[in-house]
Amino acid sequence: MTVIEDLIAALGAGKVLTGESIGERYRSDASMTGRFLPLAVLRPSSVEDVSIALQICDRHRQPVVPQGGLTGLAGGANARSGDIALSLERLSGIEQIDTAATMTVLAGTPLEVAQRAAEERGFLVPIDLGARGSCQIGGNLATNAGGIRVIRHGVTRDNVLGLEAVLADGTVLSSLNRMTKNNTGYDLRQLFIGSEGTLGIITRVVLRLRPLPAARLTALCALETYGDVVSLLNSAQRDLPGLSAFEAMWENYFRFNAEALKLAFFDRTPPFTVIIEEDVAGSDLDRERFEAFLGKAFEDGLLADALIAQSEKEARAFWSVREGHLMDQLLPGLVNLDVSMPIGQLGDFAADCETALRARFPAAHVSFFGHVGDSNLHVAVWIDAAGEHDLHEIDAIAYALIRQYQGSISAEHGIGTLKRDFLDHSRSEAEINVMRRIKAAVDPNAILNPAKVIPPDA
Repeated sequence: MTVIEDLIAALGAGKVLTGESIGERYRSDASMTGRFLPLAVLRPSSVEDVSIALQICDRHRQPVVPQGGLTGLAGGANARSGDIALSLERLSGIEQIDTAATMTVLAGTPLEVAQRAAEERGFLVPIDLGARGSCQIGGNLATNAGGIRVIRHGVTRDNVLGLEAVLADGTVLSSLNRMTKNNTGYDLRQLFIGSEGTLGIITRVVLRLRPLPAARLTALCALETYGDVVSLLNSAQRDLPGLSAFEAMWENYFRFNAEALKLAFFDRTPPFTVIIEEDVAGSDLDRERFEAFLGKAFEDGLLADALIAQSEKEARAFWSVREGHLMDQLLPGLVNLDVSMPIGQLGDFAADCETALRARFPAAHVSFFGHVGDSNLHVAVWIDAAGEHDLHEIDAIAYALIRQYQGSISAEHGIGTLKRDFLDHSRSEAEINVMRRIKAAVDPNAILNPAKVIPPDA
């Protein structure tokens, strides 16, 4: 019996897509670098289905690529020729929200669905990404997603109390802990968070929830230098107790997206624009304090101009520029790099990176934006009709600088295939060797998301 026949017999034909029934959407994540449709797509509807599927694939030595919302940008969910994709799209739903502010959720649940369910109960899911409508909770954990609330609530792993994962041999490892304190040996949940499906497939998650803020205050600030951006961040962290977002945009990025959206905020495009957001109780005193903070920043010479959103609609207009969703449409093939380093070095890195990229590609669009409050910078690069060779050159130029700055080649998008060959720019040989040993221990037949994250052994 072939692996496909075995899977159909165990799961039923409705959960195993083959041939023409495999849609194009399973070809690639949002990086659009996937070249092959999977041999088959498995669509389990229960944890038991996942366990059975992996048992069969492990027995046949059949490679399996987990797929979530396919919003990743590192090629981590792309199948090779002959790989089987295991989609979590049918493993979706909220199982429990308790009064102790935890949520138990299935891994295929879209982030926005979880956010809305929490809000109905007066809670906040601290994880928030621009792709909230389509990314899935399991994928958020698998890549340890960051997003716009990290400065207040931490990255995804900081908001996970417990999880359930299925190992390559079908073993269900259930550690659905709902306590904040649980110091009972190795913390196995952290083994799977950020592993990009190479060690196990996450099926259930217990998230830590926060009280839903009564209101948010949002300001769009114009600044002249990156030094002013850092000084404003330091002041905001000191003077705004509910600071929840501090997002910076370099001049080229802000201009491009504001013009694309036909929005105008300032008389001229400033060298730097920052969105500051604070979660507050909603009183007049909160707003007075927020305005006083901005006023002092003017007096101190940090701000050239600032706008405070007077409505949710105005706040969304600010954020629409930051999220830059039109860039991918207007600049097809846009490359979005995702790096980090100490906050004080981001300005120098951006200047060096733009100089190096323009020296090689003089006509390229190069712009920068990011979650400066948590040391994360995104680099947007577009070359007309860029091919794979150009993509590798862009990576090589930027990541060589990252190595110089002793930063990270991936702040929140993961490694996948696109960054795998550059992993040694940020991790030592000893660290990579330990990763290989862990992989061999929990997936001895190397069926789970092969050729991802860890470079091949020389």
